[in-house]
Amino acid sequence: MNASFVPQRLMPTFALFSRFRLPAAVLVAGLLCAGLAQAERADRDKPMNAEADALRYDDARQTSVFTGNVVITKGSIVIRGAQVEVRQDPQGNQFGTVTGSPGFFRQKREAVDEFIEGQAQRIEYDSKADTVRFVGAAVLRRYKGTQLNDETQGAVITYNNVNDMFTVDGGVANRTAANPSGRVRAMLTPVPRDGAAGDAAPPATPIPLQPSGQLGEGRP
Repeated sequence: MNASFVPQRLMPTFALFSRFRLPAAVLVAGLLCAGLAQAERADRDKPMNAEADALRYDDARQTSVFTGNVVITKGSIVIRGAQVEVRQDPQGNQFGTVTGSPGFFRQKREAVDEFIEGQAQRIEYDSKADTVRFVGAAVLRRYKGTQLNDETQGAVITYNNVNDMFTVDGGVANRTAANPSGRVRAMLTPVPRDGAAGDAAPPATPIPLQPSGQLGEGRP
């Protein structure tokens, strides 16, 4: 299906999917590492492009449901899942729900070589609020280039791009064989201080032991 063949009344929504194709096998985008910090603010104003094996469109609800190896891009955002439902409101805000395989989300941080990367059984993207919600066996990672810097695991993770904050909830949904309690787990790398290497104290020089002339005095 090509956007140029869509009836005029459908064009506002299908303009978002100008690269949509229905091949038997779709291109799965190579996934770069991602980072947890202020995301690219311009992403929410970029067009959304989608590739999938099939599409079901509901004009009354302004909803498109993509199924089968779905890959969606929107600026620096990459979304992947077995099924992605996309809805657009009258103001042009876009809302996506990713399910299956599990769902995957990544986005570049503003003006630096850092990314956020997350996966969960369900991912909810809200371009109006500029938030991403990961539900069920959720994992959120921050990468600096290709280096993993932070990783957080929980039942539900909500990341807010506007104020650069995230919340993590544990619970039953986060229980695994490796984490039977379902508690939140996090690995956080400290930010190095400027000149930290120069501030480090030099290693101590070992002092050689000297024999005492008094040792053994008074012995026969």
